[in-house]
Amino acid sequence: MDVSGIIIVNKPAGVSSHRIVNIVRRVYDNKTVGHTGTLDPMATGVLPVLVGRAVKAAEYMQDHDKSYLAGVRLGITTDSGDTTGSILSEHGGPLPSFEEFKAAAESFVGEMEQVPPMYSALKVGGVKLVDLARKGIEVERRARKIHIYSLDAFEKDGVFYIDVACSKGTYIRTLCEDIGKELGCGAAMCSLCRSNAGGYSLEEAYTVEQLEAMSEEELMAALIPVESLFAEHQRITLPSFFSKLFKNGCEIYFKKLRPKGIDTSAEGVLYQIWDADGFIALGESAIFEKGMAIRAKKMFFN
Repeated sequence: MDVSGIIIVNKPAGVSSHRIVNIVRRVYDNKTVGHTGTLDPMATGVLPVLVGRAVKAAEYMQDHDKSYLAGVRLGITTDSGDTTGSILSEHGGPLPSFEEFKAAAESFVGEMEQVPPMYSALKVGGVKLVDLARKGIEVERRARKIHIYSLDAFEKDGVFYIDVACSKGTYIRTLCEDIGKELGCGAAMCSLCRSNAGGYSLEEAYTVEQLEAMSEEELMAALIPVESLFAEHQRITLPSFFSKLFKNGCEIYFKKLRPKGIDTSAEGVLYQIWDADGFIALGESAIFEKGMAIRAKKMFFN
């Protein structure tokens, strides 16, 4: 049986993303499993996990925007940017009011440059920054452009929170630190929940306990088909003869295929490619020797 697809996991605090991958490997009895973006052990929330041939789609999921809910503790700075790290400084005076915090936090909406933190999975020279940081090594990091699409600050039970929608590559712990710098008192992230990633929300996510209690039929039903990632692209179904050529790396000319109701005049257009067995590839149009044709950009068949 082809066990493949996307399972959305609600990662609990205190568990690594790697551990979640191992759990999914076990419950689906499939060694080919990967995730699409590390969540820190302290973080909770949406972790899309790819099973089977769906792992080939990882590159198409990492570019998506994300949403987070983060708790912010004012008055301290830490070596990790969150409250799990060692305290580097403590503010001696009165802390800003919520109104001051809200104004400072919401001023960060828009495009900006952000320097990735040392405590991150980003690699420099093949080594994760966090591994260097744990050895007390700090290296220069280049600032990257990010975009904060929206930021809403609120207070609950005496804790300040930010609800953030942002571009890929945004580090929320760094955003919390920058808010603290803006306020002049320092700040560290005290909690983090990813509420949306790759278009998937917490409402679609399963807890580890739910996954471990599911029957085989329920586990299969919970998998999201990999082709759903490409729902915005038109679908072309190849007859058997053309499918064999396509799978062998040949371009398929539109003038021979003649797909109905599909615009085949432009190059660089992506298409879902299907055959009698189902979804097999993401194809891309291009001009070849004999005219406009389609060739595989990423194969997904076994």
